[in-house]
Amino acid sequence: MTTTTALCALRLAAIAFIACASTSALAANAAERKFIRGGMGEGEVVFKIGKPDHEALVRGVKGQPEEKTWTYFPHSRDPQTLTILTLRAGVVARVDRKISR
Repeated sequence: MTTTTALCALRLAAIAFIACASTSALAANAAERKFIRGGMGEGEVVFKIGKPDHEALVRGVKGQPEEKTWTYFPHSRDPQTLTILTLRAGVVARVDRKISR
């Protein structure tokens, strides 16, 4: 086997491993949504449950704290639950969990 072929095989194996690992990590993160509480920072939320499925700016006035909502759609590990986080100045101010059927 040539060096080029070996490198290609190694790259493919690495890509397959990363794809499998990231899929299981995303599934585990969805189950953590119910543990998000007010006062948590944006970085902590993203670390625990990942990036939101939808983000909307509620208020972005110059000189005032930014307010936005992050929405997480239902997931197989958190079925039928829509999670909406309201963040003010980068901190969770409100957590809404709604049953969506």
